[in-house]
Amino acid sequence: MRTFISRAVFVPLLFLIGLSAQAAEWKLDPRESQVIFKYSYEGAPYQGEFRNVQATFDIDPMSPDSCEFEVTIPIADILVDSPEVLDYLLDIELFDVDQFPTSTFTAENCRLESMNSFVADGTLTIRDQTHPVSFPFEFDIDMVDGQVRFHLTSEVTIERLKYGVGQGYWANTAAIPNEVGIEVDVYAIQQ
Repeated sequence: MRTFISRAVFVPLLFLIGLSAQAAEWKLDPRESQVIFKYSYEGAPYQGEFRNVQATFDIDPMSPDSCEFEVTIPIADILVDSPEVLDYLLDIELFDVDQFPTSTFTAENCRLESMNSFVADGTLTIRDQTHPVSFPFEFDIDMVDGQVRFHLTSEVTIERLKYGVGQGYWANTAAIPNEVGIEVDVYAIQQ
């Protein structure tokens, strides 16, 4: 019954904008996409950006539960305001970029929540730690220069220590709490 409802909501929307009801591969548009991380240090809020994120999404409108996400984040391309903070982030006690140059998110299951929201269930790998995580997404579909694109947004909180981001001194959560916010605001273009 849920599959029928999912199709009844999702498929007409795609037909209205002229998409075929077959599996389609979508690729992240890096020019207009952002993946931000938010944290605090000694109570003051800070943020940085994961740059040059590469992602593909394979979505079948007739079977939205069988989506596939492949996201790769090059850790060395992190953007922060301070060169000193960047050195700390890339060092062995935090991301250890020399040994673990990328982080990944993969998903092979999506749950349609409403006409414009779904949850991608998958695994997130940071450093050498892989754990299940669910990303709730809001999405819109629009046209740009005659091309259809998805606009996906999400906010999720992860625990950095669970992924090994915080060895030695940085394992202490007094200065930097364990919780880090991730905000996704990306555009994907059909391939």
